[in-house]
Amino acid sequence: MSTLSREDTLAQWQTAEQAMRKRLGAPGTLTLSEVSALSPAEFFDGIGRGELPSPPIGALMDFVPIEWAEGLFIFQGSPDQRHYNPLGSVHGGYAATLLDSCMGCAIHTRLKQGQGYTTLDLRISYVRALTELTGPIRAEGKVVHLGRSTALAEGRIYDVEGRLYATGSTTCMIFS
Repeated sequence: MSTLSREDTLAQWQTAEQAMRKRLGAPGTLTLSEVSALSPAEFFDGIGRGELPSPPIGALMDFVPIEWAEGLFIFQGSPDQRHYNPLGSVHGGYAATLLDSCMGCAIHTRLKQGQGYTTLDLRISYVRALTELTGPIRAEGKVVHLGRSTALAEGRIYDVEGRLYATGSTTCMIFS
């Protein structure tokens, strides 16, 4: 747990998000052969430097990559009324999309050049409701197991105070 105050953590998160938004390129995609020609580090670093297109889902759902390393991926976003369901809270699909993204990308960071993956199974547990008042949240995915044909990852969504909003796990199929 961080020893920073809520205000200091919030300021750090906002600064990191603003810096990333300035660097990201326009939303777009690469072909599968273009992605396969890059190592995972080249791919994610290229996105993070704005040299490769940013993922369109991030623009649609308004979240950005914040941090990645081998076996780890963190996205950040601030849910708002665009993400609401008819009951007055953020739709569960918002959290599910963030978790699917961070866990899948965490797995991608561990793949060999030329390998790909796809989600086979996604499990989400909602702990508390997200609202527009929640502020920025982070979705953090970590690889639990990487095999030859499948990979497992876990994820969690939390706010600047460390409060947990949802957890998830995934099984992904790995292919060449």
